[in-house]
Amino acid sequence: MAYPKRLDGRKINETREIEAKAGIIKRADGSAMFKIGKTVAYAAVYGPRNLHPKFLQNPREGIIRVSYAMMPFSSKGERVRPGPSRRSKEISMVTEKALLPVLNLEEFPNAVVDVFIQLPQTDAGTRCAGICAASIALADAGIPMKDLVAAVSVGRVDEQVLVDLCYDEEAFDGKVADVPMAVVQRTGEISLLQMDGEIEKDQLINALKLGKETLKKIFDVQKKALKEKYHAENGDEE
Repeated sequence: MAYPKRLDGRKINETREIEAKAGIIKRADGSAMFKIGKTVAYAAVYGPRNLHPKFLQNPREGIIRVSYAMMPFSSKGERVRPGPSRRSKEISMVTEKALLPVLNLEEFPNAVVDVFIQLPQTDAGTRCAGICAASIALADAGIPMKDLVAAVSVGRVDEQVLVDLCYDEEAFDGKVADVPMAVVQRTGEISLLQMDGEIEKDQLINALKLGKETLKKIFDVQKKALKEKYHAENGDEE
């Protein structure tokens, strides 16, 4: 089954509409909302604070602990069961690894930084939206960071190489591959790269190039969210 044109009319290098805000949860040390299309991720950061039980502590540096969860009726597909699942644990782990390269936790030995990611509404790209929200929230919390991490999914539907697949594209009746990726903008380091499906080598190379160009735009959205919060707190008109 051929896929000559995207179902929602977007260009192959065009994301769904993106929106981001920082500092939206008052009692958190840092927080953010990141929305891409109909997928909405909220991230809240608490800490650094003492890690208990003590045998988990690292005397050389602090650790980051991520908890990712989709709300039961958030998914466009099947209903999500409440509570931890194999998928949520896996995404929590890869989110930690995606964020670690930009964090300076040496100043916080024996401490933990907790990041809670909740998705009340989803339409594919959830782990990428969660990473984008968490990166903003960590910066909002004042955690020492070398840079922000931006994430987006790329892949193929039939023979088309695309950026930011939606749920209907992931469920397309044909050859489909979904490739979530995260990049540290300053260095270009890829801190997350996964794949669900099959993709040819040339298609993957093109998809990664497309993703890196797209992530520059997402990075600008993340920075704008932080700047807007800063200006609002300081009473600036910008």
